[in-house]
Amino acid sequence: MTAQPILQLRNLTKAFGGLRAVDNIDLDIQEGEFFTIVGPSGSGKTTMLRMLTGMEFPTSGEILLRGKRINDLPANKRPTCMVFQSLALFPHRSVGQNIEFSMKMKGIAPDLRQKRARELMAQLRLPDTYYTKNVTKCSGGERQRVALARALAYEPDILFFDEPLSAIDYKLRKTLEKELKDIHRETGKTFIYITHSLEEAMVMSDRIGVMRAGKLVQVGSPQEIYSAPRTKFVSEFIGDVNVLAVKADGKDQVRSAELEGRFKSPPIPQGMSDGYLVVRPESLRFIDKRSDAENSIEGILYNEYVLGSRVQYQVRVGERVFIVEKLRQQGFEGKRGDKVLIGWDAVDSILVSD
Repeated sequence: MTAQPILQLRNLTKAFGGLRAVDNIDLDIQEGEFFTIVGPSGSGKTTMLRMLTGMEFPTSGEILLRGKRINDLPANKRPTCMVFQSLALFPHRSVGQNIEFSMKMKGIAPDLRQKRARELMAQLRLPDTYYTKNVTKCSGGERQRVALARALAYEPDILFFDEPLSAIDYKLRKTLEKELKDIHRETGKTFIYITHSLEEAMVMSDRIGVMRAGKLVQVGSPQEIYSAPRTKFVSEFIGDVNVLAVKADGKDQVRSAELEGRFKSPPIPQGMSDGYLVVRPESLRFIDKRSDAENSIEGILYNEYVLGSRVQYQVRVGERVFIVEKLRQQGFEGKRGDKVLIGWDAVDSILVSD
């Protein structure tokens, strides 16, 4: 028997006047899942989070927590907790006092509060000596851990995160992404995370929901979202991509007016006449002759960018620029201005709708 999801959204809608910021969303989130909602500014992800946490109430639809309707339950009555982007720590209090705050509000005895706070500090790799340290003396990463410890001390059923890493420098952010994923595994709690950063979502999530104009346009694992996007919007939002507008020209062939060519494609879905052929940069390759790939295009090597272990190459084909990505150790001998041939096989491309 399949366990009931911890959180269920049924036709969830939030309207502001004539604008539907969240539009008729259905979603099930499983207990212990790390679920991330991504989308550009204005997509509705923050409004949805505010409804889930009780800071906004739905216009229509239902929010069910363990099968119980909580639409009208205010934030302080819900067994959930939020970690804000600002962290909202008490600057005049110590690390220990910040962590113990929710336990103090519940009337838990001081010795038990301190014991639990120190346990959480150890779990989140905060030195025990920090218990009496003023929180303003902590680094950005340490304050993140204090905020998370304070949230966990509340013993919530679900932890919500509102872009908590967006204001942190790149190196620390990468460290904290891995730490958050580890903490999620160790605690077994349900995490619901809001971000505009695809990279954060891909690193940490069990599943990702992509929002656009108030709707969830696709939900799936990071691998599914990346390798099998359903629309042009999702394909472009989730990483660098080469996209060609195409028309069906047989059961497994498309034609591009822009490049005046025909290309082998994955099987064309029934009823699709117009769409987009998507090829990820790592699926494109430099070839010596056209027979080395099912599809090929000639262009001019325009530029290259070293991205750590990877190198991205720009290839100009008329007015279009294609991106080819290779691992650094694979190497490529071409020089800027050289004529090059790039290619891919049908299996390495994706057909999507608008």
